[in-house]
Amino acid sequence: MFNVNSGSRRAVFGIAGAALLSLTLAACGEQDDGRDQRGAGPTVSADADSALAAKVPDAIKSDGKIVVGTDSSYAPAEFLDPDGKTVVGFDVELFTAVAAKLGLKAEFVSANFGDIITGVNTSKYEVGVSSFTINDERKGQANMVSYYQVGTQWVTKKGNAAGVTIDNACGKKIAVQKDTVQVDDITARSKTCTDGGKPAIKIEQFPGQDAATAAVVSGKDDAMLADYPVGVYAVTQSNGQLELLDKMYDAAPYGYVVAKDQTAFAEAVRDATKALIADGSYKSVLDKWKVGDGAITDPAVNP
Repeated sequence: MFNVNSGSRRAVFGIAGAALLSLTLAACGEQDDGRDQRGAGPTVSADADSALAAKVPDAIKSDGKIVVGTDSSYAPAEFLDPDGKTVVGFDVELFTAVAAKLGLKAEFVSANFGDIITGVNTSKYEVGVSSFTINDERKGQANMVSYYQVGTQWVTKKGNAAGVTIDNACGKKIAVQKDTVQVDDITARSKTCTDGGKPAIKIEQFPGQDAATAAVVSGKDDAMLADYPVGVYAVTQSNGQLELLDKMYDAAPYGYVVAKDQTAFAEAVRDATKALIADGSYKSVLDKWKVGDGAITDPAVNP
């Protein structure tokens, strides 16, 4: 059911996207207290490990950095800071620590989600970090290094006046981000509706998660599907206008995307992630962003 460029998630999130996010938070009554866009507390740092750094191929480490492709519209994993340029989020901070373990800096470049895997394999980016769910098709396209695990969460307007249920959203208007596993999920549910003689689900696909969330906040759509941390974050930022519907389901691992021909580099990224777990930095990042429920203990290449 998964396509190669699907993900438990997701588009270029440039100035227009940043403006939309600002408008969305304003509509939600968000307070500009410096805590709306990022986790509380200082950035978690990691010391370089010379043994791990030695495992990085020379072609990668020669310039002292890892160029990372990311779709910066997926709060709280990866999204733009209010300055409209800096990419922040728990995914960003965690991989920055991974790079530091390898003696390198991470340089995040905003990209269309559906283009990132191709960009990694054509050396436009050296790693893809964008809440990619690991699945067999993706493992056929690239090396995937597991680092987190999460499922899908539904979100509705507070009170769910539309009466949406996960198992019967027939005839309802549901928002999802394009190129995500949530598209496959809601499409299959709509087919179940029509196979049973009920109205199809009115699926509205948006290029970025910010727009999908805004559609539910405004009442344009009845509900949305997104990864669990994204759903929770949307609810907490909505000033009481949104609520979670039922519980997370279909948990699966997220993976860093490394080029298919860079297995040694993928193994170095895996080992750096393991080191962060061992020294507590991994837990510190996730706890800071309040997403610790998705922690894993044994990162792997192509699990």
